[in-house]
Amino acid sequence: MRAAELFDLTGQVALVSGASSGLGARFAQVLAANGAAVVLVARRAERLESVKSGIAAAGGRVIAIEADVLERTAMLRAFETAEAAFGTITILVNNAGIAQSGRAVEVSSAQWRRVLETDLDAVFFWSQEGARRMLAAGCRGAIINIASILGFGVSKGVVGYAVAKAGVVQLTKALALELAFKGIRVNAIAPGYILTEINRDYLESPQGAGMTRDIPAGRFGEERDLDGALLLLASDAGRFMAGVTLVVDGGQMLALPGT
Repeated sequence: MRAAELFDLTGQVALVSGASSGLGARFAQVLAANGAAVVLVARRAERLESVKSGIAAAGGRVIAIEADVLERTAMLRAFETAEAAFGTITILVNNAGIAQSGRAVEVSSAQWRRVLETDLDAVFFWSQEGARRMLAAGCRGAIINIASILGFGVSKGVVGYAVAKAGVVQLTKALALELAFKGIRVNAIAPGYILTEINRDYLESPQGAGMTRDIPAGRFGEERDLDGALLLLASDAGRFMAGVTLVVDGGQMLALPGT
């Protein structure tokens, strides 16, 4: 089989959360470029429209839905709007997330809950709703959760984020165990430090650039470095994969404490 056929997503419908910028926007663009109809979900309507326009200009089928992943009514509306436009979601990418920094003894209960709710709880509830709808429609599907290498090893000052991402890794396994035999594959991607518009200024500063000493590949990742992992998990190329977390970090996890 030719690679183009193996990774072809024609006829698939993908929903990507956190799709207004950064990795989420890239994921949506890659999925659309390989044939999927794409549903963009995020809070920033203006940025969503910009990503939508770019995908449409390239010939992709795309709609944008403004929604906060923490709002259950907004979640239901997003799925219903997507189904009305394209049919059942068959590829769900749980990308929306927030970071938290600060010493553990200084993290407030509100900060802790906000990180856990966004980075873990929302991943479960969107996966649950997506799986319910795939099962009701009798279709096969793929759920792809975005974890992090901090789900395996820890760094100082990111206690909530690290705990949430560790939860995503375990959640991915638990969901895969229950859903794989029904034709729904649940897997995850754990990126290392990837340059995006949000972190580029810091990572390219003298202080940030010094962090590359701990990355065997000698550089930070680029958004395109996740394209292969995404397409593998979304397409028939990964049809026998379930409960797997693909680490894409240039070898950085090898130097993390606790790994």
